[in-house]
Amino acid sequence: MPFPLVLPPLSVLDLAPVVEGSHAAEALKNSLDLAQHAEAWGYRRYWLAEHHNMAGLACSATAVLIGHIAAGTRHIRVGSGGVMLPNHAPLVVAEQFGTLATLYGDRIDLGLGRAPGTDQPTMRALRRTLLSNGEDSFPQDVLELQAYLGEARPGQSVQAIPGTGTQVPIWLLGSSLYSAQLAAYLGLPFAFASHFAPDMLLQALQVYRQTYWPSARWPKPHAMVAVNVVAAASDDEAAHLFTSLQQRFLGMRRGLRGPLPRPVDSMEGRWSEAEKAGVMQMLALSAVGGPQQVARQLSDIALQTAADELIVAGAVHDHDARLRSYQILSTLRALAAAPQPKAEAEHAPLA
Repeated sequence: MPFPLVLPPLSVLDLAPVVEGSHAAEALKNSLDLAQHAEAWGYRRYWLAEHHNMAGLACSATAVLIGHIAAGTRHIRVGSGGVMLPNHAPLVVAEQFGTLATLYGDRIDLGLGRAPGTDQPTMRALRRTLLSNGEDSFPQDVLELQAYLGEARPGQSVQAIPGTGTQVPIWLLGSSLYSAQLAAYLGLPFAFASHFAPDMLLQALQVYRQTYWPSARWPKPHAMVAVNVVAAASDDEAAHLFTSLQQRFLGMRRGLRGPLPRPVDSMEGRWSEAEKAGVMQMLALSAVGGPQQVARQLSDIALQTAADELIVAGAVHDHDARLRSYQILSTLRALAAAPQPKAEAEHAPLA
């Protein structure tokens, strides 16, 4: 590479996409296959996200799917990116992830989101307790969940069994300053959802790092940045594959949900100028192209954000092409990890 290749450790963010012309069973089969390949290729984590009432995603029962992936792999960390805590009682989450940690040891991560991640009718169908204040009670719910996963305290009347004493590592996820501030205050690692909401990424990272209070488990801030990656043999092939994700985000702007569309030759004529601008803004933190172009784009992101990790979402219609994208990226990461000649960085990291 004729430029400094800078890539932090890489992880996978999987939404178990149901693609056009297929079904949920195939999506879940593909998730396990991707996880097994990701483990062999050296990815650090494999995270699954909680979504409900979305015909194009098969990841609603997140804890169940995490168990499935953990059972089919050997050492890669498996977790949630994330569990939407307003949808659940903290005790239930502690029991689920305590059970996972009991089964699979220190391989389980618990990423928590503050938003319900769905629509109002689905929120009601999830039967959230009347005692909950939803997003407003998020800090208290996080603390309650931490207590259930910590060591038992004298006089503690309710325990998570399994769960107590497992110390499952908790991450906070967010797309604004709120979770960045809370993660800093609690001394927790922080992941930013910049793969669909990049606007406040740099500001959130700065706030998180500048206000961080060290904790016993995390003496220093640890930030993970989510990015879309579609890598292929050529720039043109990658751009073609990327149209599936562009169509999905266009559908979201129009209030339409469904399976991940097949790629198309061009997006021209499929969206208005305003829709195009909106979709491209949401997908601004994306690396799309052949190996050289993706390496340059990701190096730029890594240098600008000083991310401790990148977590990669790769919504590609064809499963084999999706595997190739992650394989290309793992090769780039191996090159970045190898000794390189010293070169002056083009961008300074955040303070």
